Amino acid sequence: MNSGSYRSRLMSDINVTPFVDVMLVLLIIFMVTAPMMVQGVGVDLPEATSEPLSSTSDPLVVTIDAKSQVFINDFQVDPDNLNEKLAKILERRSDREVFLRADRGIPYGVVVRIMAEIKGAGVEKLGMVTTPMMEDHSNPPKR
Repeated sequence: MNSGSYRSRLMSDINVTPFVDVMLVLLIIFMVTAPMMVQGVGVDLPEATSEPLSSTSDPLVVTIDAKSQVFINDFQVDPDNLNEKLAKILERRSDREVFLRADRGIPYGVVVRIMAEIKGAGVEKLGMVTTPMMEDHSNPPKR
């Protein structure tokens, strides 16, 4: 064994060129897809403390915005036709699960009416979408 030969020396440098190439491709992908994730109907969701629900498929979301307009996944619908539209959509879906997003300024009666329309369409599971509550340690809860 010849310890000084060229073949027996180990290469101690790491080739970072492939790593940089992959990172640049990922950066471009995220820059292109990030604006697409922000689209939707803007609502000011109420805060609540609860565990997030897991969903296995693309969820069906009914949204009530600050003007009491009703949307099914970004498509505006008339509240009087919500029951019929949801029933038609649910005919083609295996899961009968709907998430409801309602602006915090919407009157309670409007939200309950929309919930009744959703349940009347044959929805088996109705989830409420909220934002997590921020913990305020300066004012502990009173007992």
